[in-house]
Amino acid sequence: MSEIVVQEFMTLDGVIQGPGGDGEDEEGDFPYSGWQMDYDADHFASGDGAGGANGAEGTAGDEGDGLIAEWESRTGALLLGRKTYDIWARAWGVWSEDEPGLMGEFTRRYNRVTKFVASSTLIDPSWKNTVVVRDVASEVAELKQRTDIDGEIRVWGSADLIRSLGEHDLVDEYRLIVYPVVLGTGKKLFPEGFALSRFTVAETRPLTSGAVVNVYRRERD
Repeated sequence: MSEIVVQEFMTLDGVIQGPGGDGEDEEGDFPYSGWQMDYDADHFASGDGAGGANGAEGTAGDEGDGLIAEWESRTGALLLGRKTYDIWARAWGVWSEDEPGLMGEFTRRYNRVTKFVASSTLIDPSWKNTVVVRDVASEVAELKQRTDIDGEIRVWGSADLIRSLGEHDLVDEYRLIVYPVVLGTGKKLFPEGFALSRFTVAETRPLTSGAVVNVYRRERD
């Protein structure tokens, strides 16, 4: 059995849209794409972050890079919404596996694992090892019971998908890196009307950049 783990870079006001690079996700005329990478660039002179793919890019600096690398080492499969999948397929799906540092490491991992993409319209995905999910409630519940997925089922970005997962109580853990930034606009992780659910605090700790890591585990009977 695998767990559904949502990982996000998030602002104080809950925005998760377009953290990793200019032009990454400007849907709804969002003006702040790259806000997370901009923040890190202001706080670190150098780093090995692999930016620009809506979520899995490392935070700048050894501390953040090590954290993301450790989290991603547990990834057994990816579960993505259609919009996030398209962004990733144009990035991790085409980047060279020989790139140094985290970029090459993550590219190799993401090419290898199965990508489950929630979509009602995607017919012939070009990124290898991609499986289309039509019915989130039933198919994702079945995914969690499979024994051939070696690791966590990782969700990055994918705000609409996360809302659907929340409606069906399918998220086991949220791993959030919360930045001391308020944007006032953009897609939020928990928008108005998100399903009621309760979590326990599994971890909370500050990073030297000023961001705070918060990990929440689902309370289950």
